[in-house]
Amino acid sequence: MLKRDMLRVAKAPCKSCPYRRDVPSGVWAPEEYAKLPSYDGSMGDQVMGGGTPLFDCHQQDGNLCAGWLGCHGPYNLVALRLTRCPIGPDIMTYESPVPLWGSGAAAAAHGTKQIRRPGKDAHRMMDRLVRKFQRKKET
Repeated sequence: MLKRDMLRVAKAPCKSCPYRRDVPSGVWAPEEYAKLPSYDGSMGDQVMGGGTPLFDCHQQDGNLCAGWLGCHGPYNLVALRLTRCPIGPDIMTYESPVPLWGSGAAAAAHGTKQIRRPGKDAHRMMDRLVRKFQRKKET
């Protein structure tokens, strides 16, 4: 987990968020999609599954993943209940302004559907992400 003073969330899930319904299949690595269903269970299931950690945005901007928060809801996430970090005021009232998958399992199923042969839109998105992270690394 990133070191931070307060948990924050962006106003909308990033354009490559695996929870967004409009993100092409196959953008992220299989292990990234494999994390998503672990947040679908009840509070008890999440605790028994290892207390699933906070889910940070893939953009590495210090925010929580807005898609994760919007999909699962702040009151259904053990990670938010157990954190010792102060929670920003926008977290507990967060609602996504863009359509999201109804569960982590649904997001993962969509994301992995074309993992072996991503389409043109997925390749364009991956290229943008690579360029963005290269620029970030250079600064």
